[in-house]
Amino acid sequence: MQLLSSYVRNSPTRTPSKVQFTVGKIDAGMAVLLTNENQLIEFPSILLPSGVGAGSVVSVSVFKDTEEETTRLSSFDILQKAILQTYGTTQPQEPVLKLRSVTQTFAILEWDKLNIGHTEFKQLFLYKDGQRVPMYLQKSLKLANTHNFTKISGLDINHEYNFSIELVTSSGTYSSNKLTVKTHTLDNLEGICVCFGAFNSTTHSNAKSDGSVDQESPEIGKLKQVIQRIGAKWSDDVTVDVTHFICQIPEGPKFELATAYNIPVVKPEWLLACEDDKKLQPSINFYLNN
Repeated sequence: MQLLSSYVRNSPTRTPSKVQFTVGKIDAGMAVLLTNENQLIEFPSILLPSGVGAGSVVSVSVFKDTEEETTRLSSFDILQKAILQTYGTTQPQEPVLKLRSVTQTFAILEWDKLNIGHTEFKQLFLYKDGQRVPMYLQKSLKLANTHNFTKISGLDINHEYNFSIELVTSSGTYSSNKLTVKTHTLDNLEGICVCFGAFNSTTHSNAKSDGSVDQESPEIGKLKQVIQRIGAKWSDDVTVDVTHFICQIPEGPKFELATAYNIPVVKPEWLLACEDDKKLQPSINFYLNN
């Protein structure tokens, strides 16, 4: 093939160079060709005309196809630009970590919707005071953007922590902002968030935001006033933000969900004791099953 190349280099563009060969033999898809100068070259036999065998004389014409070369270079340039526009202009963004809620012993952290461009989501890690927490967060981008929060428990009372998350993608690792969180003191009751279950009496009808009507016990109304006075919150549903579930009767879907989430199920007296003592009371002394 070097012989053919030399002919092409010495010939004007688009001017065919004709070379004559004698076929020596054809074996395993390759033909051995002999030039008039007794040089041997290998040539793909599939390119030879039909009926050619050992001893046949063949002529090969070659030229540089500049038009096709220009067309292919143009197509390749268009492809490169399309790849750059699709995959090279949108880079993954660093995660943004925020505090959702905090109590004396745990914090709920959340992050904005993750934007990783066209890269592949690998993993998401949580760091506490610079050390990776031995737990995996959501394992897919869809879950990470749907359930964009995590609850970390076992924290010390009135202690300051630094949290961050690390997003690992196919194009690299991206770290979030460092979020400083300080847990509450025992006399800070703002982190309490309760959900109410079944009570012994339900006589008042209250309209809910979704248009339904909820039967509320008069005692629940009084407990909500207590919650307002101590600066706490309540929730109509059992969510990750709920710290205590208050009821008098252990039944109903909310009770079952609170039990499944390991949320302390306490008597109403627990909330009253928190207000009277002006500090968080141990749940164990007010468990409903006690």
